[in-house]
Amino acid sequence: MNSAVLLRRAALVGILGIILFFTGLALSYRLLLLPVITAFDNAFTNLLGSFLNAADLPVGRHYAGGALLILGGYLVYRAIRNVLREVMRILNPGQEGKIAGNFWKQQALAAGPSIVAIGGGTGLSTLLRGLKEKTSRITAVVTVTDDGGSSGRLVADKKILPPGDIRNCLVALADAEKSMTDLFQHRFEGASGSLSGHSTGNLLIAALVDLTGDFDKAVREVGRVLAIRGRVIPATLDPVCLKAEMEDGTEIYGETKIVNSQQRIRRIFLEPPDTGPVPKALDAIRGADVVVIGPGSIYTSVIPPLLVPGVAEALNESPAIKVYVCNVMTQPGESDRFSASDHVRAIESNVGRRVFDYVLINKAMPGQFLSERYSESGQEFVAPDPDRIRAMGLKPISANLISETDVVRHDPMRIAESIERLVK
Repeated sequence: MNSAVLLRRAALVGILGIILFFTGLALSYRLLLLPVITAFDNAFTNLLGSFLNAADLPVGRHYAGGALLILGGYLVYRAIRNVLREVMRILNPGQEGKIAGNFWKQQALAAGPSIVAIGGGTGLSTLLRGLKEKTSRITAVVTVTDDGGSSGRLVADKKILPPGDIRNCLVALADAEKSMTDLFQHRFEGASGSLSGHSTGNLLIAALVDLTGDFDKAVREVGRVLAIRGRVIPATLDPVCLKAEMEDGTEIYGETKIVNSQQRIRRIFLEPPDTGPVPKALDAIRGADVVVIGPGSIYTSVIPPLLVPGVAEALNESPAIKVYVCNVMTQPGESDRFSASDHVRAIESNVGRRVFDYVLINKAMPGQFLSERYSESGQEFVAPDPDRIRAMGLKPISANLISETDVVRHDPMRIAESIERLVK
């Protein structure tokens, strides 16, 4: 039950309580309260009579009563505010001065659209940073095929699902203090022994899996610690590996080996192919207002969760607005020389069916310096070709989606605003 419903219920209970209170007051007024009020009125009238003549006494009583009402109301307000501030200080240190602002912001976010975001890697976490400013009704369905770095080591050593992409999504949705999110993203480097390369967040998730015996429960616990706006769900809770069929017919197993091969990918598969979906992820897709797929590495982040049995079917059944956010730059070995329509074609050919209706395309060119630097590493701007996308029976939406610093990437707020306009 969301907070808006709970507040309405609390308000109705409060109104009923006030009615009962004043009904009881009226019933006992003559017997218990009238003598007390009469005595107080006489004492107060005698006090005012010391300063006012008889003609001015009624007016004086009126002004004095009004002043006491205002003073009493102000004292009640101050008392309630101080109690709430102290509760806020205890529950959320550092936020005690923002009670009203936080309250109304949370109510506005809770009234936002229900959005499911599907993908992985940095693309999904970038998307979530923007979406959480528009709604708190977010479900991130995250790929779990990463087998490199800290995640790969934990998969091998602890036999758990890779926590890296999950961690990034949790941090992206976090409403906790920056120091807390920085702690989760801290990576041990240099002379850290066996900890070298591990991030604190990955280790914490692994520790919680040990404590709870359940990866999904461990993710929920971390979400509570970080006070995330929404929830993060693995695409599957089964151990799964990526298998790629390359253009030359060879097969490569494992995400890291696939990416490092630098060969052109023909098709991507899950191994085993009959991995089980997470029921609440399917329910979220079916009940969503909007489903956003991508952005991210087309073969290793975007397509894998769509291959989990039941996910594509749930997308077809869902009445939600379904939109694919296309990448802004190509990736060597995955999407060399891909245009926007090539990305769409890769998804549809691998999934075997249409799973979205809209394609959000970046139309802004990056600056010359960054374009040249990316070109040196074999990457180029993803050419927007809305006419080809339209010819495929889809609805292209072109917008300036990039943020340029030392890299070219999606701007979280620009994506979120484009999706918000689509909903409205």
